[in-house]
Amino acid sequence: MAWFLYLIPILILLEIWQLFLSERYLGVKQIGADADPRTLGLSEITAFAWSMSIILSWVWSVLVLFQPLGRLQAFAMILISILGYTLRRGCRLKWVLVILTFEGALRVGMLISLIGMAFFQRRY
Repeated sequence: MAWFLYLIPILILLEIWQLFLSERYLGVKQIGADADPRTLGLSEITAFAWSMSIILSWVWSVLVLFQPLGRLQAFAMILISILGYTLRRGCRLKWVLVILTFEGALRVGMLISLIGMAFFQRRY
């Protein structure tokens, strides 16, 4: 099995953690209270871990582009992230959580697809 497949469970956990943080800092309660997420007191350690997890998932996706297995999923994950970022930059705060949730679900789907491909791949 390829080395990058062992990191997929960690990436799925990071995606779920990112969705949890998104809901906490951009969720319905904050939108209802008209709170600015930048003033909600995100600790430096959490901000660093969140940022590093995003950067590491991008690095992982780029490295997978150079592998024969999973190239399409990695390309899709990069494209989904770029498209999601572009949409989030131009929308109101109320839609950011919706886009982040949809984006995360698509990335998790690509990771699960990659696991399925690796597991059901025929060995010759």
